[in-house]
Amino acid sequence: MSEHILKFSLNRCTTVERMEDNTLRSVCRLRDTFTRASVEITARLPDLEIVSAGAEFEHEWLEAPDTADILRKLTGVRVGPGMLKIIKGLLGEKEEVRQIVYMVEECCHAVIISLTKDFLEQAPANDEEGKLEFFSTMVRENIRLYNRCAAFGPGSRLVEGIEPAK
Repeated sequence: MSEHILKFSLNRCTTVERMEDNTLRSVCRLRDTFTRASVEITARLPDLEIVSAGAEFEHEWLEAPDTADILRKLTGVRVGPGMLKIIKGLLGEKEEVRQIVYMVEECCHAVIISLTKDFLEQAPANDEEGKLEFFSTMVRENIRLYNRCAAFGPGSRLVEGIEPAK
């Protein structure tokens, strides 16, 4: 393990795809120097109820939790406001599940963002300052978007002056 201390890499990717007319699948994949993990949730529209969840988790020194048993608790949870508190309450906050909790949250946020596509297309097409104001207002009105992607992360012009609650 010590040979990896000065060589660290991290790659995380989250995708959403429509499986059927009423089902979305969101997958968050993580690979870093110490971890190889994948979390998948399936949510049914229109209520965004999680109908299934699964994960694979390997870590250099953490014991892999029983992901099937842990994630089964998510069945019936709705993607939406308060979900992080619900997810932490159901899955716990032990060190070996912390990354899985984060990845489940990423999957849920990706589902929400994928459903905002039509709204995002309403941004002014040929007006850069108008786009800036449009997206900045969007984040101010839904602060949960803050730091959910690079465009809405600290240092971005889109979120200048926005201070999320601690």
